[in-house]
Amino acid sequence: MIELPVAWFCLGLFGVTYALVIAEEPLRLRKSKPVTVAAGILWMLIAWAALRAGHPHLAEEAVKGYLEEYGELFLFLLAAMTFVNTMENRLLFRALRSWLVARRLSLRTLFWVTGLLAFFISPMVDNLTTALLMGAVLLAVGAGRPRFLAVGCVNIVVAANAGGAFSPFGDITTLMVWQSEKVGFWHFFSLFLPSLVNWLVPAALMSAAVEPGRPLVEPEEVALRPGAVGVVLLFLGTVALAVYMHAGLHLPPVLGMMTGLGLLKLYGSHLRRRARAAQEAPDFGDEMPEGLEAVSGHARTVPVDPQEYFDIFKILERAEWDTLLFFYGVIMCVGALGTLGWLALASQFTYGALGPTLANVLVGIMSAVIDNIPLMVAVLNMNPEMSTGQWLLVTLTAGVGGSLLSIGSAAGVALMGHARGHYTFLTHLRWTWAVALGYAASIWVHMWLQRGDF
Repeated sequence: MIELPVAWFCLGLFGVTYALVIAEEPLRLRKSKPVTVAAGILWMLIAWAALRAGHPHLAEEAVKGYLEEYGELFLFLLAAMTFVNTMENRLLFRALRSWLVARRLSLRTLFWVTGLLAFFISPMVDNLTTALLMGAVLLAVGAGRPRFLAVGCVNIVVAANAGGAFSPFGDITTLMVWQSEKVGFWHFFSLFLPSLVNWLVPAALMSAAVEPGRPLVEPEEVALRPGAVGVVLLFLGTVALAVYMHAGLHLPPVLGMMTGLGLLKLYGSHLRRRARAAQEAPDFGDEMPEGLEAVSGHARTVPVDPQEYFDIFKILERAEWDTLLFFYGVIMCVGALGTLGWLALASQFTYGALGPTLANVLVGIMSAVIDNIPLMVAVLNMNPEMSTGQWLLVTLTAGVGGSLLSIGSAAGVALMGHARGHYTFLTHLRWTWAVALGYAASIWVHMWLQRGDF
């Protein structure tokens, strides 16, 4: 239907575009820029070729489906990111870091504690935010200990990616699989044990390289800002609402997330009103004047910290817009290749010739070099006939395969920038063999647990 030269040109354009994405750091070019431009060019070429072939509405009908898919994921991620940024604004993460520093744990204990926290925080927040949070802890307690910082950062990246693999909220790829209804919400948690093994195997091997001793840093006192606990409770309630809307009412889970975001906005307004009321309230100091003294100008207004309340729209500005727009470009580019028939050919070669198990394992290995988002988008668009066990396998491998290299996941790339000089591509590469053993072990455990569904 589409002329072959056009199809080949589009494939080549996508290849050049993704090369620019991979070279994001050396080129200092945000990854969303080339893919958003390429998406527009690809669909214009498809529409032009379809018009020449006598199918004027082919591109329009195809692109609307991908726009709807992106719209749901965009709003879901925007709401989740806003909750995370609000928790950061309320100093929850900084307080956690301060609490860990104050415990004065040994370096080896800190290695295990930060890894364990990364593994269990990632399913609720996301692997990128978790890696940055726990990386900040390591940098705070490991000053002057470059060897500890290097191995500790590798441990955090592996743990954050592994923890994100067994929850629909832990990674964009798991969210996509859940929203596409390939795997039910509660089925994801059958990946808990394989994910745990994926982290524990390399962590046990790397812990032997942690030097003895304790950190020599002084803890800081951090007080949570007003509303911190309320934000956490709202987030948990929002997650529960999203799950209920999807599983109980058969509605898109994004409706639950956006409802929760609306409640968060109302909560922010409540904190603002409360802070203003406190500012206008009289402050009588140590003693309460009697009679008319209280209203005769002797009272002072209570000073209020501008951080007492939060402006939800300011927090919305801090969302990862580059990531959200990159996601748009990827979905639209991969969708264009699917419309051209390239994904059908890829599916025949991989899932047809190699079989689903080997193909899903290779998806994870490829995600160490190519971002797991376009890989998962491609798999979902191929839509191969697979059992739930196989869909869980590709969810696992796409989630944890990026840990094989520091550039293989958003958590690794972000932490390289945050811990510049301490955590690099080469420091991670020294432990790739251990991460690979964990990768293989997690696949074996999953296949053993799901042996009746393969």
